Amino acid sequence: MRLIFESSLRTELNAFAATGRSFHHEVRAYLQKAFTKGSPYSNLLEGNKELQAKALIPLKDITNHLPLAIGDYTDLFAGKNHPFNVGTLFRGPQNALLPNYTHLPIAYHGCASSVVVSGTPLRRPWGQILLDPSAEPKVPTFTPTRRLDIELELGMFVSTGNELGEQIDVNKAEEHIFGYVLMNDWSARDVQTWEYVPLSPFNAKNFGTTISPWVVVLADALAPFKTTGLKNETPLQRYLQENEQNNALDVNLEVDLTTSSGNTTTISRTNSRKLLWSWPQMVAHHSVSGCNLRPGDLFGSGSISGEEPGTQGSLLEQIQGGKVAIQLNGGEERRFLQDGDTITIRGWSGQDGGLVGFGDAVGMILPAVERV
Repeated sequence: MRLIFESSLRTELNAFAATGRSFHHEVRAYLQKAFTKGSPYSNLLEGNKELQAKALIPLKDITNHLPLAIGDYTDLFAGKNHPFNVGTLFRGPQNALLPNYTHLPIAYHGCASSVVVSGTPLRRPWGQILLDPSAEPKVPTFTPTRRLDIELELGMFVSTGNELGEQIDVNKAEEHIFGYVLMNDWSARDVQTWEYVPLSPFNAKNFGTTISPWVVVLADALAPFKTTGLKNETPLQRYLQENEQNNALDVNLEVDLTTSSGNTTTISRTNSRKLLWSWPQMVAHHSVSGCNLRPGDLFGSGSISGEEPGTQGSLLEQIQGGKVAIQLNGGEERRFLQDGDTITIRGWSGQDGGLVGFGDAVGMILPAVERV
């Protein structure tokens, strides 16, 4: 109980996350019993108005913060449908997936400092773009992005880390996972197109990443919702071979777009089963070089997309690179986000009576800063 008390005094959950899954289980069980009538601990709060006033805070009176202090942020490319859809736009269906894609979880290091909690507005970013990609010579223009997009993702927080030089066994990797949040990896597509060759996105993504404030802990809350993900037919290196067949999570995901006029449209519905790589595989691959993970490190899944229209995790896919527009309620349409647009991502597992909710990841786009 002392450790629970000490952890509760901190403004972030890093110390609690580092205690490991068995302790997380004990704390969750204790809290459930404290709120269950007739349990051994129900008398702590039941009928005690003074303690209730101290321990129970109305939702309208709280301000959410980032749940953990984020040391490092790694964004992965763990789906299959999103990279195939986007790759098809630029390289055609025969070359949509690059040769390495089914052999390892593709990843790049993101910007931890600009990860923000749900409800934080973000400015439209400036960057270098090519107004006419076909023109020669290629000379960029410095301007606010005109192709502002979303990426529907799950985020994962690391609990216990590993020492520098150690590798995490893929079949023990879940012991290093604290839990999951919803994530929107905002993306400036025109900036990304110009800058990402030959390395990876930079300013196109470092202006903001939104996550939900509540961490859904793996060990207990999501254990009943483990299922099979997308099948990878490629023979894998031994360090990526899992014993567990149900290595994916069954989380329903939705994206709403609300315009400045107040009209809301659900623009995507999909499920986190649509990942090619599992979270244990991502952890194992990240550490196989000997990279040391630390409590509070954040992983992003990459865009989660289904196969059917209306299940894509980005606007770029839905508009087929700009060929069509998304029709919104109220008669408006979108290809990319406009100033004043609000994106709400929500997620849940199960059904009424056994529902595990993730809360929301909400962000509104503000106009770009004025430059002289």
